[in-house]
Order: sequence, then structure tokens, then C-alpha cells
Amino acid sequence: MIFIVGGPISGLMEALTQFLNNMGSANAVLLGLLLGAMMCFDLGGPVNKVAYTFGVGLLASQTYAPMAAVMAAGMVPALGMGLATVLARRKFSASEREAGKASFVLGACFISEGAIPFAARDPMRVIPSCVAGGALTGALSMLFGAKLMAPHGGLFVLLIPNAIHPVMLYLLAIVAGTLLTGFLYAFLKQPEESVVLEEAKA
Repeated sequence: MIFIVGGPISGLMEALTQFLNNMGSANAVLLGLLLGAMMCFDLGGPVNKVAYTFGVGLLASQTYAPMAAVMAAGMVPALGMGLATVLARRKFSASEREAGKASFVLGACFISEGAIPFAARDPMRVIPSCVAGGALTGALSMLFGAKLMAPHGGLFVLLIPNAIHPVMLYLLAIVAGTLLTGFLYAFLKQPEESVVLEEAKA
């Protein structure tokens, strides 16, 4: 694990971190787009952690915009999957609809892994949908100049005075990405066999 898996993964993470550092803040919207996409690419995996670590590391130098983009985008996958189960209810099985309810809560808490049950079953549609929404949210967050002083907490950070601003534009970025992910996956999603059988019997 250390030499075969750990070495290459560590090297990849260092390369990604260096790439993000070299971008600086000149290309703010592009940086936000990239950070947002990375947060949603593997739902808590190495690429996600590079983006998150990059945002947290900049807090020490009082650079708060990347952290805002990272956290906003990190909420999108789970929120988007929850929304998709509502928009295309007939395409999801009963168990998936229940998972969608939990996904809303996990997304609000900045837990991207809430989308993993959906990604495990349908990665070729879920991952692109999440990446698209996350990229949009990250780009909008940077465009709006949103700044976040906390490294975690999701929407509950709003309870901390002055932890994030501008609040409404930040929320708009999250809503925009969630809508894109939710509608996109609702459109791409293929009905479950169990759902098709139930409708055939009816």
C-alpha cells in the first residue's frame, strides 16, 4: 500500500497542489471552476482532498475566497442527488428516494459522500452531473467574491456571525450548482428495473 499505491497518489496530490498554487488569484473564476470540479470529481477522494487542503491552507494567509468556493461546491453533489430524486421521482426506486432524503441533510453539512450511493450505481451519469454543478458553483462563488472564514460546517456556518459574505450571493451560487446537477441527472437517469416492473404490473 505504501509503495505501490501511496507513492503515486502522494505524487499526484503534490502535483495538483503545485498546479493550483501556480494559478494564483489572477484567474479567480477559472480557479473557482477548477476547485469546484475537483471537489465533485471523486466525492471525498484524493482529488477532492487536494482542493479542500488548498482552500484550508490559504486561510492561514487570510485568503478566504478559495475556501468559499471549495465548501460551496462540496455541498452540490449530495444536494443535487437529493433534488434529482424529487424531480424524477418515478425513475428512482423506493430505497433511492429514501437515500435522496438523507442526501439533502448530508449536503447541507458539507458531506460530499452523500452522493456516493448514487455514484456507485451509476457513475457515468452521476459524476459528470456533479462535476458540472460543482464547477458552476465554484466559478460563481469566486465571481461573486464570496469569502468564508471557516474550514467546515456547510450551511450551518451561516449561524456564525460574519463567517461568510456576501451571504445571499454565496447561497445563490450553491442553489445554481444544485439545480444544474439535479436537473442534469434527473434528465440523464435511466429508470431502475424495479420501477419499470412496478409500472408494468400497474
